[in-house]
Amino acid sequence: MSDFPVSPARPHSSLPAEPALEALAAYKRRDGSKVIVRFRAVGNAPIMKQNYYKITASNPFQTVIQFLRKELGWKPTDPLFTYINMTFSPAPDDTVNNLFKCFATDGHLIVNYSTNAAWG
Repeated sequence: MSDFPVSPARPHSSLPAEPALEALAAYKRRDGSKVIVRFRAVGNAPIMKQNYYKITASNPFQTVIQFLRKELGWKPTDPLFTYINMTFSPAPDDTVNNLFKCFATDGHLIVNYSTNAAWG
């Protein structure tokens, strides 16, 4: 005989709970708002003619990296290092909105970029 109590069988509903469906729908909804991203060159990186752009807040930071490569005319094999506020390099899957909420300066998300590692 087992030392563990046997729980009575619970009826299993085939439909998910309504609050869970609402939460899932809210999570899947894309935020169409935009944030201002200001690019600043570091070291010997080329300076952009226009250094600020409005980028969709729900995009992952990888989108910002790809956009920066395109604007600079760099190939995917060219080295590119990005930093937020000269401090840390964000993960490519961080959302622009989360970075903006946590690290915005004067209403802008400052993205420093260089061709070699500049900060830790």
